Amino acid sequence: MSALSHAQIWGAIDALAARLAMSPSSLAKMAGLDSTIFNRSKRLSKERPPRPRWPSTESLAKVIAAAGISFADFAALADDTAGSPIGYAPLMGFNEAAQAGHIDPSGYPIGTGWDVALVPGVAEEGAFVLEISGHQWAPIYRDGDRLVVSPSLEARRGDRVVIKTHSGEMAIMQLAQRSAQKLVLEALNPGQPGLTVNLSELVWMSRIVWASQ
Repeated sequence: MSALSHAQIWGAIDALAARLAMSPSSLAKMAGLDSTIFNRSKRLSKERPPRPRWPSTESLAKVIAAAGISFADFAALADDTAGSPIGYAPLMGFNEAAQAGHIDPSGYPIGTGWDVALVPGVAEEGAFVLEISGHQWAPIYRDGDRLVVSPSLEARRGDRVVIKTHSGEMAIMQLAQRSAQKLVLEALNPGQPGLTVNLSELVWMSRIVWASQ
């Protein structure tokens, strides 16, 4: 196996976080590391010109152990990121997107007011990015984290999702159960109550496919 590049190592960390539906900062915390250690601002030095900064062997070992994978699995993730496509997707703050006129009844972005975000590997039709503001979804998603949301992919049990109900509420939950009549959703924070939604009350539900700062 050839040596892994700086981009591949960091890409594998991002890919592992995405696989676990976490931001890189949440992944770091899960591994017992400082939550900022994988921030994008930490990946290059502040010198001019900047030099690549590499994650330490210790931090990689802790992340691999916390995720329950082998080094070979991590290396495979790194190989998969080589030449991975970069795409653009509409971007809006979560609270703003929750207001009427920004997302249609099928869960697709519409209207004006959307910015554009550069994100890796966005190929699903209609995927868009929501930026978290505040601490409502902490510690899983923190202020400034960005979520790539796909209305075209079916949500499965265990997936983290964004839902919109006819009451106007938009929330981030985890899909626990789905039947012909209702959804059973769990809160991201164990201290918060879950939610049961009749499908007649649901406007749309979209799967979170990637998360990053």
